Amino acid sequence: MLVDFIKMHGCGNDFVVMDERGRSLDLTTERAVRIADRHRGIGCDQFIVLERPPVAHAADVFMRIRNPDGSEAGACGNAARCVVDLLASETGGRAFTVQTISGFLPSLVRDDGLVQVDMGPARLDWRDIPLAGPADTLHLDLAAPGVSDPAAVSMGNPHATFFVEDLDPIDIPAIGPQLEHAAMFPERANIGFVQILSRDRLRLRVWERSAGLTLACGSGACAAMVNAARRGLTGRHAHVIVDGGALDLLWREDGHVLMTGPATTAYRGRIELV
Repeated sequence: MLVDFIKMHGCGNDFVVMDERGRSLDLTTERAVRIADRHRGIGCDQFIVLERPPVAHAADVFMRIRNPDGSEAGACGNAARCVVDLLASETGGRAFTVQTISGFLPSLVRDDGLVQVDMGPARLDWRDIPLAGPADTLHLDLAAPGVSDPAAVSMGNPHATFFVEDLDPIDIPAIGPQLEHAAMFPERANIGFVQILSRDRLRLRVWERSAGLTLACGSGACAAMVNAARRGLTGRHAHVIVDGGALDLLWREDGHVLMTGPATTAYRGRIELV
């Protein structure tokens, strides 16, 4: 069966997007893994499937997110921007709501073409992240060579953020897997490494659970902004520089995090599902 797909990215965080709103494509876990494989499939950081919302009119689309190993993710801000960009191209509209297994993401295409997504409230309690037991989420007892004392937050998925003087010497591929699978994270965690450049400018690299080191991580940028503000290192608004570009983050007083950034279509194609 030949199936259409769209290859998109947000600041280099890349996705394969397929559409099941009109018909089932039988996109099993095994097929998702093959599609995400960069050598035997199309290749992507996450595989995105568009579905009809479970409740009609509750959202414009349901976005299902699968990691390269086939596991399902609850949130992906860069993917949400890409999906909103697709909806805008389809309908000519500008305001949409994307639903995921973690909740609803109200979104807006701005006049400058950038997409703003309300990523929902930052969840700070240890139960919400979740952690294996009670802990101070502002200072976790966790360390690896070159890093220590992270802060944790849930943005619909678990994040731990380490603050460092200089990102360049940190061997993220070496320590990322160890930290992702630390015993305190029963669902594993996304691990962010942040260098404070100024009161409103951060540099971020993220080891994503199940995906590894990516060029950008939208929910990781939200986590970095929130945790930096909690530590008093920044205010509640900052630009986050990732390997693939830049994102604008605002942690509102009501706890919601607004993320603004680009969404880019790389190409469209067809693939035979096997």
